[in-house]
Amino acid sequence: MTALPHEGGPRGHVLVVDDELSMREYLEILLVREGYAVTSVPGVEPARALLAKDPVDLVISDMKLGPAGSGLDVLRAARALKEPPEVVLITAFGTPSSAVEAMREGAYDYICKPFDNEELRLLVHKALEKRALRQENSTLKARLLPGLGGLLVGTSPRMRALWQLVEKVAPGRSTVLVTGESGTGKELVARAVHLRGHRAAQPFLPFNCAALNEGVLESELFGHMRGAFTGATHERPGLLISAGEGTVMLDEVGEMPLSTQVKLLRVLQERKVKPVGSAAEVPFQARVIAATNRRLEAEVKAGRFREDLFYRLNVITLELPPLRERPEDIPPLATHFLSRLAEELGRPGLRFAPETLALMERYAFPGNVRQLQNMVERAATLSDSDVLGPATLPPSVRGEAEPQARSGEAGEPVLGQGFNLERHLDDHERRHLLAALKQAQGVKTRAAELLGLSFRSFRYRLAKHGLTDELDEPGGTRAG
Repeated sequence: MTALPHEGGPRGHVLVVDDELSMREYLEILLVREGYAVTSVPGVEPARALLAKDPVDLVISDMKLGPAGSGLDVLRAARALKEPPEVVLITAFGTPSSAVEAMREGAYDYICKPFDNEELRLLVHKALEKRALRQENSTLKARLLPGLGGLLVGTSPRMRALWQLVEKVAPGRSTVLVTGESGTGKELVARAVHLRGHRAAQPFLPFNCAALNEGVLESELFGHMRGAFTGATHERPGLLISAGEGTVMLDEVGEMPLSTQVKLLRVLQERKVKPVGSAAEVPFQARVIAATNRRLEAEVKAGRFREDLFYRLNVITLELPPLRERPEDIPPLATHFLSRLAEELGRPGLRFAPETLALMERYAFPGNVRQLQNMVERAATLSDSDVLGPATLPPSVRGEAEPQARSGEAGEPVLGQGFNLERHLDDHERRHLLAALKQAQGVKTRAAELLGLSFRSFRYRLAKHGLTDELDEPGGTRAG
């Protein structure tokens, strides 16, 4: 039997399962008055049949349903569905063992006979509230997870191990440190941790610690009071407060000034922030995920990163392997990127020739996943054919010398076939960075001055070209 509420639309569909007609009718009247659509059936088999064909938000079932089954059978049928409803079981007073078993198998809760109407109303409301929140999170994840890009496509043993670890740490609140070279997808992993956990419906706020000077950095993170500094015309809460119960990602945390590191350590220990210009501390609920392409252990030894902050951040580490260490992921990643581009470009027939995929798989990809994605986009955009052959790849991937610009008679450059200005400028920038470091005998501040760059900009360019790690080996570059 199905009963609908008298006024307005239903607030949820409830299935009542009880072998006693009087109890079914009683629950129908009670729930319809609360605004729910109600269907009632007398046993396990009709309950299974209805669950298989109609969407149900909540099941309320008696534990004892006669010789043909029990409430546990109804629970198992409900939990086996792709989008299972919440289940509340009605049990006789003084039989807690069966109720405990039901909770272990996924029941939302149980209620003992005789029950109070208000108690049941509240239980139904809470169960449907949980159901709605679960559906909202599932919808959000379904919409956002494809946007995490090809990183989720990785199926190599190291990437499978990484995603297993992401699933384990996502539900918690512990601080997470994501490490890996530039272009490996550290922000994507941080977003995955956020979306896989209970905070998915809350904000995810990435923040680049290398992009701002010390004063602005603290104001953005911790907030400030009105009048705290010139231009502070109003109070601002800061990212850690603004994120609510969401996640704040501190990208390039290894670039954070030492004085700010001290304050961040206290913030993480106390779970409170002190806005700039304030004497009072404000508690925050956001989870913190830090990311770096630097080896923080080496930074600690060099005196550029606080050891106590390192241990505070390094509660759980998610290390992203470079693409060259998981070459089996390159073909599926490239195919994934190409399928997305084919849809965007309206060219559904786009595909790689086998020899093109073989060349990419052998290439070291210093720019990692980001470089691979750019390479696929270049090939798809420039190719006239739907089959992307080796000629669509840059010369370096094909094992050929890069075309260079030559000077003509009037001093103007003569551009050869396949010349790429951006790559040409990148090559020159890299050579000038290395030349400045050599001339400055490895002192970075002096090298930055020789190039007319700020130290922060110089460090950024080193990281962009993947020079940071190799230059910070023992005997390598020194800080000025």
